[in-house]
Amino acid sequence: MAVTRKEEDRALNVDEREVVRQTRHPEIQALSDDALDKLSRRLRDMRDKAQSQANQHRREMRGKSAPKGASPKTSDAGSRLKASVLSIGMKRLNAESQRRTAMAKNHSLVENAQRALELKQAAQKGNVPFNTRHANEGMRDIPDRKAISLVRPAERGRLRKAQAVAQAKRDGAQG
Repeated sequence: MAVTRKEEDRALNVDEREVVRQTRHPEIQALSDDALDKLSRRLRDMRDKAQSQANQHRREMRGKSAPKGASPKTSDAGSRLKASVLSIGMKRLNAESQRRTAMAKNHSLVENAQRALELKQAAQKGNVPFNTRHANEGMRDIPDRKAISLVRPAERGRLRKAQAVAQAKRDGAQG
């Protein structure tokens, strides 16, 4: 559900408004990684507190809990809206954190690829083949120890079947 700025301003106090404002586009990208972590911790605490208050208000409305104030709450729309606005801000912070992590991974991949290219080009300049996984004078062929049969496999199978038929004939004649 989309929440308008007017509804946000009504649901949040001044301190919370400032924190949520920092989670929006131009400001969030200007934050350093350390500031982003601090803001994330602060907003998470605010969100958790708002969620627990909303849960308490719901319990009071159902009559499952003693009222915190003079009378039990009749509606929890404001506390639910506040928790929702803070959760949306938390999602924006998490998305920015994941974006920065992915960008750092991509950057390290590019650096590694450039280093590999430099090593390959340096190796080719010295007439040393880049891929040295080839047989040189040091390697020698190891002969297969299994005896090579000169009989074709089909011929071997034909003879085995003929032997079985002949044996069956002999067993039938004796019995």
